[in-house]
Amino acid sequence: QVQFVESGGGSVQSGGSLRLSCAASGVIFLRLYAMGWYRQAPGKQRELVAAITSEGSTNYIDSVKGRFTISRDNARNTVHLEMNPLKSEDTAVYYCNADRDPGRLRRPDFLSWGQGTQVTVSS
Repeated sequence: QVQFVESGGGSVQSGGSLRLSCAASGVIFLRLYAMGWYRQAPGKQRELVAAITSEGSTNYIDSVKGRFTISRDNARNTVHLEMNPLKSEDTAVYYCNADRDPGRLRRPDFLSWGQGTQVTVSS
């Protein structure tokens, strides 16, 4: 079973930047998996924010296009999310997950999640 450890969150002012990291373990060939970053704000459902396929193709929700960049380091079984500039509406707990099927990432109903990393953006 794949396990995830997210890190890099923090408290920043609007316009600031953060770089999130997600380290995956329990899988041998993570490079074959599509990976996604999700977020869940208080009182809201968890949503997919950005995804990257095993070939490196990326997709973003409209609200973060041009501000967030997802990347992966297959040698280290890690995926990153660069966020700049941040807005107050980006405040949430951020999680990552993975699946062999990129389409599966659009349904954030995985049974296993990491602890997430809190991002707080003040205006």
